[in-house]
Amino acid sequence: MLVLGDAHADDPDNRRALLAAYDESDAAVALQTGDLLYYDLPVPTYFIAGNNEEFDVIDALRRGETVAGPTVRNATLLASSVAEVEGLRVAGLSGNYAPTKYDEPRADLSGERRRHFVREEVERLKRVEDVDVLVTHEAPRGLIYYGYDAGCERIDELLDALDPDLCLVGHHERHAEATYDETRVVSLAPAWKRYYYLNPETLELSDRATPVE
Repeated sequence: MLVLGDAHADDPDNRRALLAAYDESDAAVALQTGDLLYYDLPVPTYFIAGNNEEFDVIDALRRGETVAGPTVRNATLLASSVAEVEGLRVAGLSGNYAPTKYDEPRADLSGERRRHFVREEVERLKRVEDVDVLVTHEAPRGLIYYGYDAGCERIDELLDALDPDLCLVGHHERHAEATYDETRVVSLAPAWKRYYYLNPETLELSDRATPVE
């Protein structure tokens, strides 16, 4: 299974790198951790929305509607939802955290503020059972440091509730690993630098350099 970090594939160079990772990996399915920005994908891809997306596309996917505008192919949004992927139960929380917007209803967010997740979405995801892999854009505490802990307590809450074996994190565009209780947490390098393989039987994660033309 192919695993990809932030792509920012609205940029032509990043898009070429993203598609090169798909091509070289020869995987039948992929997971992606947000900031995708290109939704016409070679194989079925389960992704979360990041804080940089085409939010009209994301809103349509949230509602299960046909997308107007950019081509959307093989892109399944995980938005406080779970999917069966190669025998794994993969759950995802879309968006990033803004304390001032957290208690607002999703329907009240507009414009760029649609990039955030809200309390109702976190609470809904907490009720999902038997999660093997959790995909988030924000990191839990104890993983990413910039002279301070850049983790988000709302992700800690999800890990406490769901107790997944593996948590895959985007947003920070750097590789880092930590353990949260019994969960292995991995922040992914961006897709234009590295791509990852996930063994669905063992949950072993390995990585390779993304080919550059």
